[in-house]
Amino acid sequence: QVQLVESGGGLVQAGGSLRLSCAASGTIFSINAMGWYRQAPGKQRELVATITSGGSTNYADSVKGRFTISRDNAKNTVYLQMNSLKPEDTDVYYCNADVDYSDHISSYWGQGTQVTVSS
Repeated sequence: QVQLVESGGGLVQAGGSLRLSCAASGTIFSINAMGWYRQAPGKQRELVATITSGGSTNYADSVKGRFTISRDNAKNTVYLQMNSLKPEDTDVYYCNADVDYSDHISSYWGQGTQVTVSS
């Protein structure tokens, strides 16, 4: 079993910055992609950014140029640096990790961390 623990959410004014962290622990052989998703009440969860074990990244158009995803493979941790935040970035942010067990891959989610951007 794998646990993902997120931290770093909070309340910030528009134009400000926050840094989210997500640490994976438990029975881990290797982690393929890690990513951040967000979800507003009543809406579908949407991709924010992903990063492969080799460092290739992918971003939603709405965050390109403002958010940066990175990871520390030795610590099984993924980060999301969020700059120039906008009120529309207000959501619950979830961490995701695809853990490779050689014969199968399992996907895990964190519990979510609230990000609120005031105008």
